[in-house]
Amino acid sequence: MDKNLYAHYFRKLASLLSLLIIVILLSILSPYFFTTENLFSIGLQMAVIAIMSIGQMWIIISGGIDLSVGSVLALSGVVSTLLISSGFDILTASLVGIMVGSLCGVISGFLISAGKLPPFIATLGMMGIARGMALILTKGVPVFGLPESFSVISNGRIANLVPIPILITLLLALIGHIILTRTPFGRYTYAIGSNFEAARLSGIRTSRTLIYIYTLGGMLSGLAGIILASRLSTGQPTAGTGYELDVIAACVIGGASLSGGAGTIWGAILGALLIGVLRNGCNLMDISAFWQQVAIGALIVIAVFIDQYQKNR
Repeated sequence: MDKNLYAHYFRKLASLLSLLIIVILLSILSPYFFTTENLFSIGLQMAVIAIMSIGQMWIIISGGIDLSVGSVLALSGVVSTLLISSGFDILTASLVGIMVGSLCGVISGFLISAGKLPPFIATLGMMGIARGMALILTKGVPVFGLPESFSVISNGRIANLVPIPILITLLLALIGHIILTRTPFGRYTYAIGSNFEAARLSGIRTSRTLIYIYTLGGMLSGLAGIILASRLSTGQPTAGTGYELDVIAACVIGGASLSGGAGTIWGAILGALLIGVLRNGCNLMDISAFWQQVAIGALIVIAVFIDQYQKNR
């Protein structure tokens, strides 16, 4: 087996091996880590990040990036909770929130594909617009007075065992994996990320595909916003601040290449899980949240360095 193949398999297994090492260390250092309730707690904490990471992974594979996910999450959560507090039923309000997230994705995709704006600039602008709209709609005040039934979305359990957000995350990951690996849409995504011009010349409708990809990312951010609002039982206009770092970190740690054309949905889930386990372990050992940010930032740098080193070789 040549060195390139070894490097390929090493990159595929690096995240899984890192997760296993961290789990083993935390199990030794804390007697509370490997308990059923704590493991479910990790799953609930990482569900929101994991759902957004699925959309972000799709975008990164296509050669782009979305900095607006945290702000879109907040806007969707705020819109849904405002509608619920105004008397709308939970299902209708949730669907409207998801549609708002999708609309943000459509706008970003249109600016990138038709307006030829760099993804960094287009989504940076959307980040400011979505956050500003969330603050305008609420006047900077969280939305309270939500019915108890709304919290079932995040706190309910299937068969009194598996939390609903974890089930939603796994279902979305499975569907996303099938679409990305078994359909023309998935193949087009990899083709665009690998070589945009070659994909266009081969007949792929690159502009339309990019709009679909960013719409998908916005839709998943909207869904994540509703789950987070349900968990908090409030509509927070400041929710999701800084989530961009965690979502991008989950994708990069999970094997995505920031230059596009590489990555998997399960890699994004694994990256989100690794971040969730790391944060949970730090909390159990009473390590400052500031150091947690340092650790996640270091993981991003290491993952990108490994990716670039392999490409240069």
